[in-house]
Amino acid sequence: INRDIALIGRRIVLVPYCQEHVERYHAWMQNKELLALTASEPLTLEEEYENCNVWSSDEKKLTWIILEKKACFLNQAFPIEAMVGDCNAFFLVGDDECEVAVMIAEASARRKGFGFEALRL
Repeated sequence: INRDIALIGRRIVLVPYCQEHVERYHAWMQNKELLALTASEPLTLEEEYENCNVWSSDEKKLTWIILEKKACFLNQAFPIEAMVGDCNAFFLVGDDECEVAVMIAEASARRKGFGFEALRL
């Protein structure tokens, strides 16, 4: 659903989760603290690529990568180095409700309001 949609906020940019993000995302998800906080299991890199493919075509799930905006437009691109977390929306029965999850994976990006801004976008 959100394959071609980027949302630009005051301090962050939400971009669709795609293949170029997988390696950095996978590195985050090797962190035991993040695994515990997100109730996740460690996956192989190949499994992460497979998830990326599945999630991008799932009509019941929206998945974005959260980028720190000030790091995004230095080179007129959305660099991997600007990645700070992710935001997911899971549509429930009837598409009238959804469950939203936000992870600020980069410790240096926490407590800056990026997660709150992602929810507002």
